[in-house]
Amino acid sequence: VQLQASGGGVVQAGGSLRLSCEVSGGSFGLYSMGWYRQAPGKQRELLATIGIASRTNVADSVKGRFTISRDNAKNTVYLQMNSIEPEDTGVYYCKRLGTEYWGKGTQVTVSS
Repeated sequence: VQLQASGGGVVQAGGSLRLSCEVSGGSFGLYSMGWYRQAPGKQRELLATIGIASRTNVADSVKGRFTISRDNAKNTVYLQMNSIEPEDTGVYYCKRLGTEYWGKGTQVTVSS
């Protein structure tokens, strides 16, 4: 199983990004997925999860700004990031929940 996260980059505060995580080598539709963030000097935190029936949960810290979604036909989970703030800077990881399969992470840097 491999998870490939992409879509990070440098964005101005107030802007938007969409991160993608494509999963290969496994039954994508049978697992819940999650997005995590590790900000500089901080522990990795869970931002959002999506279940096999696409039920979602979003952390209070990003609620109203970030949205998680999935496309089972493309084996891909997305994180739509809107109204981005400087505090959103960090490395973003996707994970197959209930397993130890992680993506390698994609860097998001927010300029103010």
